[in-house]
Amino acid sequence: MKKELKDTIIVELGEKLKAYPHFYLVDLTGLDAAKTSELREKCFKNDIKLLMVKNTLLHKAFEASEIDFTPLYECLKGNTAIMFTEAANVPAKLIKEYKKEGIPALKGAYAEESFFVGADKLDELVAIKSKNELIAEVVALLQSPIKNVVSGLNAGGKIHGLLDAIAERNK
Repeated sequence: MKKELKDTIIVELGEKLKAYPHFYLVDLTGLDAAKTSELREKCFKNDIKLLMVKNTLLHKAFEASEIDFTPLYECLKGNTAIMFTEAANVPAKLIKEYKKEGIPALKGAYAEESFFVGADKLDELVAIKSKNELIAEVVALLQSPIKNVVSGLNAGGKIHGLLDAIAERNK
């Protein structure tokens, strides 16, 4: 491979590292053509960008990045594919589907500004909630008391009855 092509690939990988907030490093060794095609299709449907990369080129892209990716350097052995995504837990759920077969095997991940190294971190990655999911939970918790007051008023109760009901609940 010519140096110009390698430099271009390193720059493109660096742009993807900036563009996507989360990525997973996986080992696809052992997947036949049909299973690889099936995995690529599932990745496409879940808005995951799957790329096969050379470890040395990815290592150079990591070094050129503003983020210190040194915890992931040990994952850059053997065959490596990288899954870029906007949602932190979607690739983990996809990998877990294939867990029975052991392929793809999780090598490491960068999700929610944290490093996860090793296949044993898969369950942690599946449990990660996205920023939007967390915001929705907080909004639901904040709305709950308001909904109780509104439903009490709409039920035809008077303010006095509503206050009595709230006082009973707090006992």
